[in-house]
Amino acid sequence: MESSSVNGTREPDGVTFFIIQGLSSLGDRQMIPFVILLLGYVIILGGNSMIIFTLTDPKLHSPMYFFLANFSFVDMLFTTTTIPKMLAGFLSDVSVISVPGCFLQLHFFIQLGVTSRAILTVMAYDRYVAICHPLHYTSIMTRRVQLLLIAGAWGFSTLYPLPVTIFAFLRPYCGLNVVKHGWCDLSSVRRLACADTSVDNIVALFFATLSLLIPGVLILTSYVLIGISISKMGVGQRLKAFSTCAAHLTVVSISFSSISFVYISYRVGNFTLEVQAPDNLTLIFTSLMYAALSPFLNPVIYSLRNKELQESMRRTLMRFRPATVSAMKVVNIAS
Repeated sequence: MESSSVNGTREPDGVTFFIIQGLSSLGDRQMIPFVILLLGYVIILGGNSMIIFTLTDPKLHSPMYFFLANFSFVDMLFTTTTIPKMLAGFLSDVSVISVPGCFLQLHFFIQLGVTSRAILTVMAYDRYVAICHPLHYTSIMTRRVQLLLIAGAWGFSTLYPLPVTIFAFLRPYCGLNVVKHGWCDLSSVRRLACADTSVDNIVALFFATLSLLIPGVLILTSYVLIGISISKMGVGQRLKAFSTCAAHLTVVSISFSSISFVYISYRVGNFTLEVQAPDNLTLIFTSLMYAALSPFLNPVIYSLRNKELQESMRRTLMRFRPATVSAMKVVNIAS
């Protein structure tokens, strides 16, 4: 193995680890993004945990809240695949990750992103049944159907990234081992392969397009049917129907806009890795916005738009208050 340099390590016998470049080019200024990212991550975990815990309230037993709890759980996992490693990278001179660890991170980042969009699709179907078939809603959206829909979302997202990950994993990596990204991003890792990856690029583009089109078309179809149904309602019913969809539509718009922008940024000339500045800061920040923006905003959007959820949060906080007061009294007596 040759000696390490600023450009990474060259290993003629095969790469055994990768170096995540991240935001190392910022030097002493790394503390600012570190603090922002840490606070954002804490808020993401806290906000989504609060949503999940609040939804244990027996009064919130409808399928919509079951799907929302799953969605919040996926958001927490999704950000956890990348942000903790990025935060650790800020605190060390070199951020190193093993080859298996890199591909596991790559796989779960893709999978959980697809899972999130698949659950959004399930939630759109739930809204369609609630608005277009209100009298049959409880008979259609049984507990068994809810579990099948969630299992289908996870099944689709589990199978979807396998061809892309396997193609990338089986390529030989024997050159420079610096991943010019904030984490093990597929395109950034694939560029380090010592082989022709043109087939990999086509496969990745095909599956990326598929992961956007299938949920996108199903969500669009659901809302077209909802729109047709709403057009036949009175003004009061229209406002009520719209209020039940507003939060979901907002989250869908943010999620699909951010991921579409990231996909486009890899293929537009001014953003490609070959012509970008060596530190690729624009691409990293763009990808980070996709990874963190939606999970950060989702709890806020749903809690602001949903009075039942707000009331349940108040009840949850009230349950905690007596326990906190009692604990403080015990501490005071002991001291």
